[in-house]
Amino acid sequence: MGTDRENGSLYTKIDGKVATVEFGHPAGNSFTAELLNRLVKELDQLSNNDAITVIVLKSEGERAFCGGASFDELLAVSNLEEGKVFFSGFAHVINAMRTCKKVIVGRVQGKTVGGGLGLAAACDYVYASEAAAIRLSELSIGIAPLVIAPAVERKIGTAALSELSLAPTEWKSAYWAQEKGLFSKVFDSLKELDKELDFFANKLSGYNPEALYEWKKVLWNQTDHWDELLVERASITGKLVLSNFTKEALNKFKK
Repeated sequence: MGTDRENGSLYTKIDGKVATVEFGHPAGNSFTAELLNRLVKELDQLSNNDAITVIVLKSEGERAFCGGASFDELLAVSNLEEGKVFFSGFAHVINAMRTCKKVIVGRVQGKTVGGGLGLAAACDYVYASEAAAIRLSELSIGIAPLVIAPAVERKIGTAALSELSLAPTEWKSAYWAQEKGLFSKVFDSLKELDKELDFFANKLSGYNPEALYEWKKVLWNQTDHWDELLVERASITGKLVLSNFTKEALNKFKK
């Protein structure tokens, strides 16, 4: 089900102990600031919901998983404060995923760019389709993937992060992402993916929730400083987005 709403949509469906959170936006499932804020609130609420154990994070449709930040909102940033606030949106989502008491399983059905890659990396386990190519396009528009880098690097390491980010116009395949540790499983059909994901999420949701939470804390060990770090990074990105270089690049990109 697509959405025409310019701020996007967010739906949560609870089935047994599994909550499925689905986000959508007509522009390649990209994120507006409002949608990022709604996702943070939803994750915080689900984190404290004792009736569920597992969260599945997915996006609408069968095409792109996530196009990253909203282009229109990027173009509209006119001062440092607005820039910081906008990029802090992704910082807050990654931190909400990191501190969420539930295991988060990602469903990545298609291409994923920029901030979308940060979301995939902040999941605890990821099911992807063969169509789920990835790209960090930030340098090509004059900014850098500063906010999401810690989440991506935690999964794939510095060498793969360098390779991905310094070739910002190059797509890497879902199998590359799996080999580097970003995706846990890759399937050649969505039907197969959904069948396996459903089975996995249900099985996982039957485990001791306290044990899962204690284990998740171990997996995210030494990331407590991200609350400050990611927001600092958002400030730097906000400054970069105001440069003439970036404004021109964004306008060209849009055309």
